[in-house]
Amino acid sequence: MEKFPITPQGFLQLEAELKNLKSVERPAVIAAISEARAHGDLSENAEYSAAKEKQSFIEGRIAECEARISRADVIDVKSLSNDTIKFGATVKLADEDSGDESTYQIVGEYEADIKQNQISITAPLARALIGKKLGDSVEVKTPKGAKSYEVLKIEHK
Repeated sequence: MEKFPITPQGFLQLEAELKNLKSVERPAVIAAISEARAHGDLSENAEYSAAKEKQSFIEGRIAECEARISRADVIDVKSLSNDTIKFGATVKLADEDSGDESTYQIVGEYEADIKQNQISITAPLARALIGKKLGDSVEVKTPKGAKSYEVLKIEHK
């Protein structure tokens, strides 16, 4: 199985989710199944069916988290500091057409969250930015056509 890059923060979030699933969610669903069994006939017991379905989801998510943790390649972003954009960099861009500025951090694909301005290393914008320097211009093909950005700031934090 292939390793994938992840930031230290992303790895900690993954570990925290796994710990929560094993120590909180799993025991709660086991208790719910036990309670539903106590109500009698399981074939017509909606609570039992719902609890079993939730248990299946939790067990699947635990397996998924464990697999990700075993394949994670944690990359300390602070140790990569220099003047080129690499995995983990936080980049401030200016849209060359509108002048709008935006800031993104390039992260692993499992930790990407556009609401927090974290884009996946596999995203077209991130792939276009890798290797660029301060002041460089980047052109990215989007569904609405090509967009050009200027790199205003690069941070490795």
